[in-house]
Amino acid sequence: MQDMLVRLLDLPDISGEEKNLFEKDGIVFKRPITPEKSIVVDWVAKHFSKNWADEAAAAFTSLPVNCYIAQREQEILGFACFESTAKNFFGPTGVVSTERGKNIGKVLLVKSLLALKEMGYAYAIIGGVGPISYYEQTVDAKIIDKSEKSIYQNLLKQSK
Repeated sequence: MQDMLVRLLDLPDISGEEKNLFEKDGIVFKRPITPEKSIVVDWVAKHFSKNWADEAAAAFTSLPVNCYIAQREQEILGFACFESTAKNFFGPTGVVSTERGKNIGKVLLVKSLLALKEMGYAYAIIGGVGPISYYEQTVDAKIIDKSEKSIYQNLLKQSK
């Protein structure tokens, strides 16, 4: 897995997708607050991994929280963290399988990258990328040469 670099000055406008998801499906995108920490962290562990749950927990050490979630009523549908494991890093992120293909991940990604831009960054690193083509198409991210050796290379892994 490699890291990717994304220019934060040229991010796509996701306002239409966000509005459509709210009006059509009642999906709200927000930064969770401290009383929601255990709910979010437990959800990430259940649907993805304990390692990602640890990163989500770390996102709650900043105020505002360095994470966005997508929710429909009392149900979390997806999440995206940023600057939770390393400065200027995006990730982890995920959307439950039943909700994929609706642009939820795109909205979470761009909102998180915009937050990094607001923090003063001009570029951001997407760490340990799985779907390279998705990030290339969505935010014009580029592979960082020789990034196979990253902050995650000797990661102790926990199972679900």
